[in-house]
Amino acid sequence: MSVLVVLGLTHLLNDMMQSLIPAAYPILKQVYALDFVQIGMITLTFQIAGAMLQPVIGMVTDRHPAPYSPVVGMMFTLSGLVSLAFAQSYPIILISVALIGIGSSIFHPEATRMARYAAGGRQGLAQGIFQVGGQAGGALGPVFAALIIVPWGQPSLAWFALTALAAMLLLGWIGSKQHRLSAEFAAMRSRGKMKGRTASHAPLTIGLGLVVLTFLMFTKNTYGESFRSFYTFYLIDRFGLSIPASQMMLFVFMLAAAVGVLIGGIVGDRIGRYRIIWISVLGPLPLTLVLPYADLFWTGVLTVMINLIMASAFASILIYAMDLLPNRIGLIGGLFYGLNFGLAGISAAFLGVLADSYGVETVYRICSFLPLAGLLTWFLPRIDEDAAY
Repeated sequence: MSVLVVLGLTHLLNDMMQSLIPAAYPILKQVYALDFVQIGMITLTFQIAGAMLQPVIGMVTDRHPAPYSPVVGMMFTLSGLVSLAFAQSYPIILISVALIGIGSSIFHPEATRMARYAAGGRQGLAQGIFQVGGQAGGALGPVFAALIIVPWGQPSLAWFALTALAAMLLLGWIGSKQHRLSAEFAAMRSRGKMKGRTASHAPLTIGLGLVVLTFLMFTKNTYGESFRSFYTFYLIDRFGLSIPASQMMLFVFMLAAAVGVLIGGIVGDRIGRYRIIWISVLGPLPLTLVLPYADLFWTGVLTVMINLIMASAFASILIYAMDLLPNRIGLIGGLFYGLNFGLAGISAAFLGVLADSYGVETVYRICSFLPLAGLLTWFLPRIDEDAAY
C-alpha cells in the first residue's frame, strides 16, 4: 500500500505538470494571438509526443525491466517545463510541450507495471489509487493557473520545476522496491496457476477485445478533450466568465474525474469490468445531450456528473486489457496510456478546426452524441475476470 500511495503521488505530480499546458492556454492565446487551430496543434504535439514512445517503451521494459526509467522521464518533463516558461515563440512552445510529452511516455509504462505488482488480488483498487493521483494532478493545473500563472505570467511555470525534482526522488525510492514486488507478484501468479486461475485467450478474442477497447477509449477521450482544451473558452464565450473563474470550474470538472476513477476501480473489483464499462461509457448520454442547452448552474452540475461517470471507465478498460494479455503489462500500459495521449491529441486538433469554423458551442453539441459509442461494449468478449492477476 505504501508503494501504491507513493505511485499515486508521483502520478499526481506528473499529471499536474502536464495539466499546466492546457491550463495556460488562455494566457498563451492572449500573449501570442493564437487561434483555436494553433491551440489544438499544441495539444496534438504534446499528446503525439506522449503517445509514440509509450508502446515501444512498454515492449522493451516487458523484456528488460527498467525500474528507474520514470526518473529519466521526469528529467524530460522538467526540461520541457522550464523551456515553456521562457519560450518566446510558437515553435519553442511546441518543442517544450513535446519534451513534456516524452517525459510522460517514459513515466507511464513502468509506473503501471509497479501498480500491477503492488496490487495483489485487488487490481481495481490499485489502478484506482494510481489513476486517482493522475486525475487529481490534472485537476490541480487549472487551480495553479488561476492562482499563480494568471497573476504572475508565463515565467511562473518554471517554479513548478521543484515538483519535478520531488517526483524524481520519490520515483528513485519506488524503483528500489521493484525487484521484491515483482518476486512477490510472480509467486502469487504461480499459486493462482496451481489453482487453475490463469487464463489464456484465443488470438481472435484478444484482437476483438483490444479493438473494441481502443474505440471506446477514443470516443471517451474525444469527449474529455473537448473539456480539457476548450471548456474555459466555452464558459468565457457563452457565460462571460473571467479566466480565473473558468479555470476554477475546470478544476471542479477534473476533480470529479479523480473521484470517478477511484470509484470505478473499487466497484469494478466487485461487479466486474464488463458492467463498469457499460455503465461508464453509455451512462452519461442523457446528460451530455442536455449539457449544450443548460444555464451556467446546470452546466456546472452536469459536467461534474458526466465526468464522474465517464472517468470510472479507464481503470476497468486498462485492467480488462491486462487480463487479455497478462504477460505484457508494460505493452498494455504503454499502449493504452499512449492511446490516451495520441487519440486525445488528434481529437483536440480536429475539435480546434471545428471551433474556429463553427464556434465552441457547436463542438459541444456534436460531442454530446459520442457516448452512443458505448453500445459497442456489446461486442466486447466476455472473459473470466477472476482468471488473471
